[in-house]
Amino acid sequence: MKLTRPSLALVAPLLLTFVMPAGLQAQPRPEPRPDEVQTAPADSVPEDAQPAPAPPMFGLAGPYLAARMAAVESDFRAAARYFAQAVAHDPTDRYLLDSALVALVSAGDVGRAVKLAADMEDDGRRTELSGMIHLADLVHQGKWDAVLAQPERAAHGERTDLLGGTVRAWALMGAGRASDALAAFETLAANPEVAPMVNYHLALARAMVGDYEGAERLLADEATGAHMLGFMARAQVLARLERRDEAVRLLQAVPGIEAEPQLQAMRDRLDTDQPVAFDVVTTPADGIAQIYLTFASALASSADPEPLSLIHARLAAWLSPDTAEARLTVAQLLQDRQQFDLAEPEFEALRRMGQMRPVAELARIDALSRAGRRDEAEKAALSLTAAYPDLSQAWVALGDLLRQQERYAQAVPAYDKALTLLKDAPQQARWFPLYARGIALERSGQFDRAEQDLLAAIEIRPDQASLLNYLGYSWIDRNVNLDRALDMIARAVELSPGDGYILDSLAWAYYRLGRYEEAVAPMEQAIATMSADPLVNDHLGDIYWKVGRHREAEIQWQRALSLDPSETDDVDPDRIRAKLERGLDAVLAEESAGTTQLPPQAQAETASE
Repeated sequence: MKLTRPSLALVAPLLLTFVMPAGLQAQPRPEPRPDEVQTAPADSVPEDAQPAPAPPMFGLAGPYLAARMAAVESDFRAAARYFAQAVAHDPTDRYLLDSALVALVSAGDVGRAVKLAADMEDDGRRTELSGMIHLADLVHQGKWDAVLAQPERAAHGERTDLLGGTVRAWALMGAGRASDALAAFETLAANPEVAPMVNYHLALARAMVGDYEGAERLLADEATGAHMLGFMARAQVLARLERRDEAVRLLQAVPGIEAEPQLQAMRDRLDTDQPVAFDVVTTPADGIAQIYLTFASALASSADPEPLSLIHARLAAWLSPDTAEARLTVAQLLQDRQQFDLAEPEFEALRRMGQMRPVAELARIDALSRAGRRDEAEKAALSLTAAYPDLSQAWVALGDLLRQQERYAQAVPAYDKALTLLKDAPQQARWFPLYARGIALERSGQFDRAEQDLLAAIEIRPDQASLLNYLGYSWIDRNVNLDRALDMIARAVELSPGDGYILDSLAWAYYRLGRYEEAVAPMEQAIATMSADPLVNDHLGDIYWKVGRHREAEIQWQRALSLDPSETDDVDPDRIRAKLERGLDAVLAEESAGTTQLPPQAQAETASE
């Protein structure tokens, strides 16, 4: 069970029907060429009128095209900068204005987005998105009467809807009209399709006004309270009702509590009779932040994730910066979009907020690694294993980092520790650490142990194509168990027919078995998907040579050399040069006789050293 975001799968499909009013849906915009002139249709211009000189387009087209490219790549900072330049050239274009707002909020510059949205409101350039951001600003300032005075459509869409209705109910709480607020929540909850989510907010509102009994009745329903924030809220409510033992049992039964220090700390406080306040929400703005967070999660988990998911998450974190789930959701969404540098401040904020959260740290480690910041990722992984020595995922993360840096021998003990911790876990939890340790063992030359791990992993996941391929190829590479390796790789191809690496393995298995003609087709398929891989080009050259296509073989070897094979341990450039100099048959004969000769170029390089 994932506890990092509200579990509201029952209402997610409905949310998607509410969250994207027509004015906020992405509208296609023609891509102008820098030299393109926009003119009216010919039949709308009087015959005797001379066409007015066309305005130069380069002033707008340059930043617009740059902004579009940055937006496609999710480079939100660059997109915000370029869209701002485009808006300066055409401040009346609502498409450009909305695009600038999206980029600014996505980049975390909510302050500038708020100012732009306010200007749009004042100048009559309002859009649905600017209205949404302006409303969030009113909430941020605590101007509850102003929130309530906004037209219904300003909340979100032209009709009274789920998000707008919930915001309005919380605004009534902020304005001191608690009875009206509770009545508004109850009206929304009359719709059974959204009742679980609305009842969660109703429970929070009841707890804020001291109606803990009413809050407990609502949160006791799993559909309403069975998520991270719901568990916390219910435990705090039970504490206020002097039902501490029940609260402890509730938290102890939460799946994955060992990875949630917030829940653990609350359980310990309850167990030792320390004071426990109700603070899941302390202001109406916190409640509104949670509804934005819910929409962010629903949009992000849809089949076609909406770009507005990040907008909602950013607004949630802005309205309630101490809500850890909002920060974590922002970080995860940025990570999904490959924006690791933007994600890192969110992970740092989570660390500053108190206890290290394993779920957040594991995501942060992955983000740092994928951003190429391996030293920082390794330090974070070491810190996590020190703080949570019994957390198997932390040791797997450390092992993966070391393995990715080709520090295979050092990765093995990390996987050893993870697998020791997982000895009583379900088998499905063990297959990947076994696979990863098998790779590390094989790459560090410990073939017997590697085979044991890989075979054990295959027993658990017999239809995992990459696993079958890895063991099969490792046997082929060492020229052992060739028939069994061929069967494994053939099965991997069936499971993943378009995978170039697996096709390469199949072709190379045929090659090792002397079935050269059969090797040609799969290797040509592999090269079609991996034309820039030096190993695949080298392999295709060897296969071409063996079927008598010597000229084509030399072309493939030359291509392999041009792709700088020195950057990989799997390809020996000197061996390729020897094949070009004397042919594959001569090189194989020399290797068999133990009399391998370096080609002239390599001899000269060796002599110069």
